[in-house]
Amino acid sequence: MEIDLVCKMEVDPKTAEWKSEYKGKMYYFCAPGCKRTFDKDPEAYVGGKAPLIMMG
Repeated sequence: MEIDLVCKMEVDPKTAEWKSEYKGKMYYFCAPGCKRTFDKDPEAYVGGKAPLIMMG
């Protein structure tokens, strides 16, 4: 399992619909909103500096 860096939910990379590649690494997301948030500022999430955003 992978962790959605935006909301911290577990995501199965085998079935994940939403994903983004950043600096040669694939990141997986539980929902399109998390992917859009990550895509706006991926460095904030990869570097662990972004705040936890509760979706829903």
